[in-house]
Amino acid sequence: MSTRSFCTVIAVLCVLFPAHLVAENAAALMDALGRPEVSRRFDPLFPRALTMEGAAEISAAGSVGVAGAQTYREYLQNHSESPRLQSVLLNNDVFALYGKPGSSGMGILGQYSLTGIEPVMDEFIKTYDAANGDRGIVPAFYIIFGTCWPEGEIGYLSDTVIRQYIDYAAERGWYVFLDHQIGKYTVENAVKRLLPYLAYPNVQLALDPEWRTTKPMQEIGSVTAEEVNVAQKMIQDYMIEHNLPGRRMLVIHQFKPKMIMNRSLVRSNYELVQLIHCADGFGSPTLKKNTYALNAQAKNIPLKSFKLFLKPTVAGAGYDVPLMTPNDVFLLNPRPYLIMYQ
Repeated sequence: MSTRSFCTVIAVLCVLFPAHLVAENAAALMDALGRPEVSRRFDPLFPRALTMEGAAEISAAGSVGVAGAQTYREYLQNHSESPRLQSVLLNNDVFALYGKPGSSGMGILGQYSLTGIEPVMDEFIKTYDAANGDRGIVPAFYIIFGTCWPEGEIGYLSDTVIRQYIDYAAERGWYVFLDHQIGKYTVENAVKRLLPYLAYPNVQLALDPEWRTTKPMQEIGSVTAEEVNVAQKMIQDYMIEHNLPGRRMLVIHQFKPKMIMNRSLVRSNYELVQLIHCADGFGSPTLKKNTYALNAQAKNIPLKSFKLFLKPTVAGAGYDVPLMTPNDVFLLNPRPYLIMYQ
């Protein structure tokens, strides 16, 4: 949103609502997006060398090698505007295709080969770019990194496949979201498995509380507000320790109240982490809008996301009927900044 557009919105809101409430919510949103005085429209990715040639191999311990760390330090030193404060969401939306590579039944992403996904992505991007006005669109892969199996065990996608997708996306200026379903393990354990991939500047992270359970497909799991805050702190501390540039997104999914316990205590003020609150779940437009409205009540997590479900390849699996259009999606209040299709 431009500064002028934002000011216009605030002026209208002040007529409708008490000024102090408008000020509080506006400040929270602009803090989450990145304030205009420190944010600029910019290439979604940092220089390609940081992602490809310049980044060292990620070790089993998750440390960034000397060459990669040196590259990051040089980048930070050579840019007067702090890249830590820039946010791609100030002037762009993010559109993601969700799924697990090689698994056609777990989302649209797994229904295509890596080389065959680009024309599919391009078609979706065209429709959303036409619907979101003068804002840009950043394409993204939303990859199921850790899959919850029976009894809450986790099956991890191979590191080789993950890096292939990260590199493919980086070459095109796309993001990669790595989504951990947690299973029977702690949130800290899940985040530790994800942290090493932050060495790649186009990588963002996600946690899905639905699968934080030992009985997947039988019960819906949950996380606590404290666990969400701990996850953010772990990400920020790791970025500082390893001199990683930029701000990273952490997506947290929700479609039932219990999925984030004590939700009002979730913090969204970690400088290097942009917490994104995703309305998950399939169904009719009315049902999905109601779910989104419940998520919208969490003013302490101002950045919102919306997930849509295409007709699946697995018989009996749920999906959205009818599928909401891009214009429908951007009419949601508050507007979502990350849209994903499963």
